[in-house]
Amino acid sequence: MNWNLKEILQPGAHVVVVGLGKSGVSAVRFLLNLGVKISVSEGGRQENLEGDLVRWLKEKRVFVETGGHTSELLTSANCILVSPGVPLDIAPLAAARQKGIPVVGELALAKDFLKGTLVAVTGTNGKSTVTTLIGDLLAGSGKKVFVGGNLGTPLAEYLAGPQECEVVVLEVSSFQLDSGGEFHPRVGVLLNITPDHLDRYASYEAYVESKMSLFKNQQPGDVAVVNGDDPVIAGWLGKESEKTSPWPLLGEIRQYSACETTGMAAFLSGTKVRIVAKGEPGKKTEEYELAGTPLDQAPNTENAMAAILAVRALGCSPADIQQSLAGFAPLPHRLALVDEINGISYYDDSKATNIGAVYSALGGMKQQVVLIAGGRGKGGGYEMLRPLVREKVRAMVLIGEAREEMARAFAETTRIAFAAEMDEAVRLASSMAEKGDAVLLSPACASFDMFRSYSHRGEVFAQAVSRLAGQEAR
Repeated sequence: MNWNLKEILQPGAHVVVVGLGKSGVSAVRFLLNLGVKISVSEGGRQENLEGDLVRWLKEKRVFVETGGHTSELLTSANCILVSPGVPLDIAPLAAARQKGIPVVGELALAKDFLKGTLVAVTGTNGKSTVTTLIGDLLAGSGKKVFVGGNLGTPLAEYLAGPQECEVVVLEVSSFQLDSGGEFHPRVGVLLNITPDHLDRYASYEAYVESKMSLFKNQQPGDVAVVNGDDPVIAGWLGKESEKTSPWPLLGEIRQYSACETTGMAAFLSGTKVRIVAKGEPGKKTEEYELAGTPLDQAPNTENAMAAILAVRALGCSPADIQQSLAGFAPLPHRLALVDEINGISYYDDSKATNIGAVYSALGGMKQQVVLIAGGRGKGGGYEMLRPLVREKVRAMVLIGEAREEMARAFAETTRIAFAAEMDEAVRLASSMAEKGDAVLLSPACASFDMFRSYSHRGEVFAQAVSRLAGQEAR
């Protein structure tokens, strides 16, 4: 249903914010500027909320229910803003929808409240890197840009402020897209789709449809940048050409590929990204050199192509783009080289919380690998990794709740060992590696069984490597 949220969110309207995480708190700040009556429904217990947050909400006269979501509160609203972590199929939300109450997430606010040009990036893997890179390339081209969304500052936080940027670049998750309403990016970027979050979605097909919905509301004149090598995306584009997809893709589709292939807007040629000038046969193909930049190894070569296509669609010059590529600083916990000890390289890829991310990491490694993996499994199995593990992984050290399941999946492909904690895992991996190998932390799992977050897991890994280096130096 198409709602005008600016008309609904008028002074005196009752708005319920469901979920009091980072996104929910930002939604409250945004709503305070509109003069609406605000309630919050939080699934956690009140004693788990920070005292300063509770006092701030009380000061702002925001009613808060904790310990669950009640239909009584939610069905009393004129509008519900739901946080990404809250499943959309819970009974109180269903009751609200049945009464015709809008149930939307913060992305839905963009249509009626956002000023400026919108760029949105999604995909199972690489979202944060590409979002950050697009922001850097735009800034390097002299544009005032906001970078946030699922990465860093929530969109609602930006909407609550003066909105001084001409371009807004958002990382968006499938959960956010599910409640995105008429969310409509001028440039949408879809990097890849591999199994993830199958503990929340009814099927893999439902997850795929969620990712593809990035383009659902695009219109002629908009641009859809997609990975031409991704078989799932290619399958969807095939449905589109046969007119069997659930909705038409009206934006201009610009595909990129690791190989020169007919129909691609960008492809790799050695260490160069080449951009094909569509409909301009006499124009020289643009080239961007990745050698000597942090983007010269897969999967960052593919990430660079996606970002370049996105900013070229917004008019950034090739010279400015090339200069910004050279100065890009990779994000932490994404194939970051931690140390080299006795000829063995140690890489932190803790952000690889699903099998697609590990597949990309292994595919980009130029040496044999001892892989540290495991944690809390996310469903979907590990079959996709078996060929690469057989080819590139000398041995595997498994940790966490999923280690037994992973051991069964890879039993016939490589040597396997178990570790109870990270120090032991690093020591075991070091003893199993040979000179010239890489020890790679790329878990294919969530971190919450052993660590606070994927970043905490990466930090613990780096500390373990540092201790190992100190022992080796004695």
